[in-house]
Amino acid sequence: MEMRIVVISDTHIPFRAKSLPKIIYDEIEKSDLIIHAGDFVSFEFYNELKSLKNIIAVFGNMDEMKLLDYLKEVEIFEIEGFKFGLFHGLGPPVGLKQRVLKKLENYGKFDVIIFGHSHIAYYNYENGIHILNPGSPTDKFFGHKRTYGIIEIKNKNISFEIREVIE
Repeated sequence: MEMRIVVISDTHIPFRAKSLPKIIYDEIEKSDLIIHAGDFVSFEFYNELKSLKNIIAVFGNMDEMKLLDYLKEVEIFEIEGFKFGLFHGLGPPVGLKQRVLKKLENYGKFDVIIFGHSHIAYYNYENGIHILNPGSPTDKFFGHKRTYGIIEIKNKNISFEIREVIE
């Protein structure tokens, strides 16, 4: 089976932008699933995404309190045999990845860890784990470019791509 996943984080709607860039909506249409690593900010935007596609998400430090009724701090899930860990992140950008790994260490071994918070896109394969931060598709204050991630799973292989939003 093939699976295509759009990975976003730190959308901060409506404060950083009124809506997602059109390219993200186009990507969502072509995908099977949305993974959002927190900081939707508004409950309405979360509901909008939920109405478009299946979504797996966690809350971030800037999300409306109402979202805490619907989202957890950590999500652990499996897709096509790959174990995923999803956590927004916390604290300053320096040491963020280490804090994320520490937070998830009690949940066992992962194939993929996704986080957000810094607005800075990051991907690396280390110690047998794919680690992805998709950055932010709406804000380039910290990351200097607006970005999102695409994960594709085909024939038991998984691939990751960070793409820049150019509009």
